[in-house]
Amino acid sequence: MTKKFYQDLFNKHRKRDQNPNLEKVFALSDRLLRMLFPERCSKEYILERELELEFEELKIEFIHLISKVKPFLTIQCDDIAEQFFEKIPYMYNEMRKDATAITNNDPAARDELEVIKTYPGFYGIAIHRMAHELYKLNVPYIPRLLSEMIHSRTGIDIHPGASIGSSFCIDHGTGIVIGETCVIGNNVKVYQNVTLGALSVDKSLSNQKRHPTIMDNVIIYSGATILGGESVIGENTIIGGNVWLTHGVPANVKVYNRSEVIIKE
Repeated sequence: MTKKFYQDLFNKHRKRDQNPNLEKVFALSDRLLRMLFPERCSKEYILERELELEFEELKIEFIHLISKVKPFLTIQCDDIAEQFFEKIPYMYNEMRKDATAITNNDPAARDELEVIKTYPGFYGIAIHRMAHELYKLNVPYIPRLLSEMIHSRTGIDIHPGASIGSSFCIDHGTGIVIGETCVIGNNVKVYQNVTLGALSVDKSLSNQKRHPTIMDNVIIYSGATILGGESVIGENTIIGGNVWLTHGVPANVKVYNRSEVIIKE
């Protein structure tokens, strides 16, 4: 390797402070989740003021974190932090609804404590709700880092731009892919290896709706693939396992594959 290669690489390392720190992004999101859910927290708060002070401290750390991407922001770091923290009660209520939905829909779930503490589906949607609020505030990089954290830890790949309604139930979760412009309604249940993706990966389509819309009360079973921005799955519809769709379907229907299993001696 040449001297110039080392110099160029060294200069890139010197500029690393201009990028959000991966470990700090992960640590702050996990810390917020533990503060919101005692089920995931090992720390004991003796006084209410202790919790208030920790939120204030977290906000300061958050401002410092997003200051790393300040050149790309359209509003001040303090304003972004204020707007994000004002959304925390809303995010908390949505996360609670998700935990209840998973508990009510999964016969294997003992109670919400078990879901909040151990279920990858709950963890995935909880972190996504944080990432989505940052995405809506036009914060670069950090929402994507959060989505990749979910992906690496759970196998659930949700782009931070995806809009997901209340009481979202992810069962098992491994292999789920939900694209950037996907819109999901309320009370939707999704099983493992489901893809809600785009028909084309053409870069020129980056500003268009490329991913499907899933209306309220839809169930999508394992292995199903639904592609395209014009694909709308009507409310109360059930999509069976391994179904492949590149178009929408109406409300109140069942869509399934007719399979045949042959056993020969």
